[in-house]
Amino acid sequence: MEGDTFSGLGSGAQIDGKILQRFQKNFVQVQSILDQNKLLISEINQNHESKIPDNLNRNVGLIRELNNNIRRVVDLYADLSYNFTRSVEVSSEGDSSGALKSDGKAGQKRNRVV
Repeated sequence: MEGDTFSGLGSGAQIDGKILQRFQKNFVQVQSILDQNKLLISEINQNHESKIPDNLNRNVGLIRELNNNIRRVVDLYADLSYNFTRSVEVSSEGDSSGALKSDGKAGQKRNRVV
């Protein structure tokens, strides 16, 4: 896949295969976190329905973990969105190889409200 391009973005934009691999890796991470969240939510619901004090206390930690996972998913999607936009901008300028530096980070710093 390395060196391949994806030209299904309308106006002839192309994305380097390395960028697509990075997107795929991030989507796999997102799916893994979402699967974990599904299990956490199930356990939280079971604990809540049981009304057992120890189980309800355990939910505090589980809900914190769920919130942290949601933050990670939001960050991953923000990075995906930024990198995708940046790669499309660069490729529309005729140079898709500069979309990401060799360290996998975007060339410009982004500011995000948290």
